[in-house]
Amino acid sequence: MTTTGTTNTPIRQPRLLEQVRDALRLRHYSLRTEQAYAYWVKRFVLFHGKRHPREMGAAEVEAFLSWLAVEGQVSAATQGQALAALLFLYKQVLGVDLPWLDEIVRGKRPQRLPAVLTPEEVGRLLDQLSGTQALMGRLLYGTGMRLMECLRLRVKDLDLERHEITIREGKGNKDRRTMVPISLIPALKAQLQIAQAQWRRDRDARLPGVQLPDALERKKPKEGESWAWYWLFPAPQLSADPRSGVRRRHHAHEQGIQRAIKRGVLAAGITKPASTRTLRHSFATHLLESGQDIRTVQELLGHSDVKTTMIYTHVLNRGPSAVISPLDRLPQL
Repeated sequence: MTTTGTTNTPIRQPRLLEQVRDALRLRHYSLRTEQAYAYWVKRFVLFHGKRHPREMGAAEVEAFLSWLAVEGQVSAATQGQALAALLFLYKQVLGVDLPWLDEIVRGKRPQRLPAVLTPEEVGRLLDQLSGTQALMGRLLYGTGMRLMECLRLRVKDLDLERHEITIREGKGNKDRRTMVPISLIPALKAQLQIAQAQWRRDRDARLPGVQLPDALERKKPKEGESWAWYWLFPAPQLSADPRSGVRRRHHAHEQGIQRAIKRGVLAAGITKPASTRTLRHSFATHLLESGQDIRTVQELLGHSDVKTTMIYTHVLNRGPSAVISPLDRLPQL
C-alpha cells in the first residue's frame, strides 16, 4: 500500500490477477485468452502455497507443469497453454527476463488427423438442423469459418452483392474474406430481417449498444447502437458484459449450435466424432478434392502457415498420399 504526496490517501496496488488482465487487454487479447491465462496463473500460485511468482523460478514452473501432466493427466495442448500463461506473466506483467522459461521442455503434441465427413454425410447432418441453427451449420460448412467467427458476424461484415463475408479479428487478430455460398443468400436476407427487427426493439427499449472493439468503444461508444454493428445472430436474451458489467445484447451462444450438431450427428446415424469444427475440416478437404489449390484453401481458412493446411492432404478420399494400393493393380482373377 502506498500513499499520495498531498493527501496521504492510501492507493491500493492492483492485485496480480488484475495486472494480468490489464496487460492482456492492453495487447487486445481475446476474452477467452484472458480467462484462460488468469486461471493458469491462479493455479500456479495456489500450487506453490500462494507464493508470489517473483519468488519462484524454473524449478517451480517445471514442478507445476510436471504435476499437470502426471497427476492432472492434461493433454500436451493444455500443458502448453499453461506454459504460455506463465511466459506472459513473467515477461509482460512482471517484466522479468527469465531465459530459462524458453528452455523448459514442452509436452509434444501428438499428430492427429482431423475427422472429415463425406459430402453425403454432411448433407444428412445439415438436414437434421432447423431454423437459425440450420443457417449457422450451412455457413460453417460453406465458408470454412470457425464457430466463434460465425457467431461474431456483424451486419456490416456481409456483402451479399459481391458474395463476400469479411471475418474480423479471427485467430491471431487477423481479418480475412471468404465467399458467400449463393444458395444461402435468401436465408441470409431472411436472417438480416430477423436481426433488424430485434435491433429495432432494442433501440425502442433504449438498451445499451452491442459490444465494440476496445478502441472504437472508447472513441465512438454510440456506434454500438447502429444497425451496421449489430450482430447477424443476436442472442434471444440480454446478458452482462463480462468485462464492463453492462447488461446488453450479445451474439448467440455457441452451445446452441454445438448441441444441435451433436443431436444431428446422432439422428443422421453418423459414427464419426463430428462437431462444429468437423464442418470446417470437411470444407477444406472437399475443396482440395475438387481441385482447388492449397494456397487458396489456406487463405480461406486463415492459416498463417501452409503447413497447417497441408494436414488436409492426408485425409483426401484417395488413400494416404493419394497412392494407389498395389492390390488394386493386380489383374482381376
